[in-house]
Amino acid sequence: MDVRDDATPPRATTNTASTLVDDAPPAVSRRLRLITIIATFGGLLFGYDTGVINGALPYMTDDLGLTPFTEGMVTSSLLLGAALGAVVGGRLSDARGRRRNILLLAVLFFIGALGCTLAPTTAVMVVARFVLGLAVGGASVTVPVYLAEISPAERRGALVTRNELMIVSGQLLAFTSNAIIADVGGESGGVWRYMLVIATIPAVVLWFGMLVMPESPRWLASKGRFNEAFEVLKQVRSQQRAEAELSEVSALAVKDDQAKLGGWHDMRSTPWVRRLMFIGFGIAIVQQITGVNTIMYYGTQILTDAGFAADSALTANIANGVISVLATFVGIWLLGRVNRRPMLMTGQIGTTSALLMIGIFSLALPSGDVRAYAVLAMTVTFLAFQQGAISPVTWLMLSEIFPMRMRAFGMGVAAVVLWLTNFAIGLVFPSLVSGIGISATFFLFVVAGVFSITFVKLYVPETRGRTLENLETELRARYS
Repeated sequence: MDVRDDATPPRATTNTASTLVDDAPPAVSRRLRLITIIATFGGLLFGYDTGVINGALPYMTDDLGLTPFTEGMVTSSLLLGAALGAVVGGRLSDARGRRRNILLLAVLFFIGALGCTLAPTTAVMVVARFVLGLAVGGASVTVPVYLAEISPAERRGALVTRNELMIVSGQLLAFTSNAIIADVGGESGGVWRYMLVIATIPAVVLWFGMLVMPESPRWLASKGRFNEAFEVLKQVRSQQRAEAELSEVSALAVKDDQAKLGGWHDMRSTPWVRRLMFIGFGIAIVQQITGVNTIMYYGTQILTDAGFAADSALTANIANGVISVLATFVGIWLLGRVNRRPMLMTGQIGTTSALLMIGIFSLALPSGDVRAYAVLAMTVTFLAFQQGAISPVTWLMLSEIFPMRMRAFGMGVAAVVLWLTNFAIGLVFPSLVSGIGISATFFLFVVAGVFSITFVKLYVPETRGRTLENLETELRARYS
């Protein structure tokens, strides 16, 4: 194989990456694990910064004098920033590289967390949360794409969903640290600031860690830098596997370059890309209209309304974080053994059923311990299906279905839809509960769940068991 000229793709080999076994030596496997761990600190920050508001909000409300509307703005300003961060982050990731974009996101995570910690007024808090949202949105796109592009095909599902594991671990860390800080700090003023400042630590780890991580080999190939791509592949594959995989990647890079894929025009004018964007939008909306983030952001208040005392609700909410982590472990295990579509369908049926029961219990049971624990049991059940099936499959499929030259951009646009849906739900949820009650609010989510199940059954393709290159060729043929 000739890889000396970066402008010339290598000659085809007799083997393909999809037919070779993963025979990488131990040192190469360790390198791949280290890359995964460092990159997924972006997921940890994603999880912590979205989950910490759950416990900090009640204390922040008193100190900053929040109304129901400004409470919704503080919560959802991060989500609005995430929508912008997703599309800009995807564009920058395709233009400048996955690694360089993650380094920039680490800086934004640090600045945003520090700004939230020191915020003297509601207005400053909203702005700082918006900056934090830019980082969260960028990370939600860039980290899964980076992991998908650096992973071997047979391990892609497990490695990409490690990011989902880190997201829910970040949320669990937020719930746990919130409870501990509240217990130690009691009613002292500004206790929420200690909850928020913890996020600066993983931001520093992410920045220093990514300084010594490689760039995505597929991004390098998409820019014609085949020699550099080969050097990265040799870090995370056996020699034979690296040669075969580069042959596939470079051939597709040339084809995509000839087709000039890569921007808004292609999304609108290329039929198969347009169809993939429709599917991507649908997958993004399906993940959010389960109402998962109402439980992540307002779980403590939901449990308080169900009958728990304030301190007990904060502690009981840790159960939501624990089950999210355990369910994600199960989801990672399942992704290596079952197809994506059945997992997504099962998750939708499970979450819709749990939401129906939350609405019924909140309506039929009197306030007290029985209703409190019944609602807690259903929120735990809901999160088991959401984090064990829907969320890992969502982020994995969004990182897989788009063409190589516009993979991060395509995922970024889909993530904009995801974050705007999240923003709308986070903004109106307190007002809905105040206006029509918690039971009717959750019944609305049940109706949305029925539409989601129908969409997945009719439109979502299967992506398991293919290299990214084979999958792109298959989807191009199917939807052209």
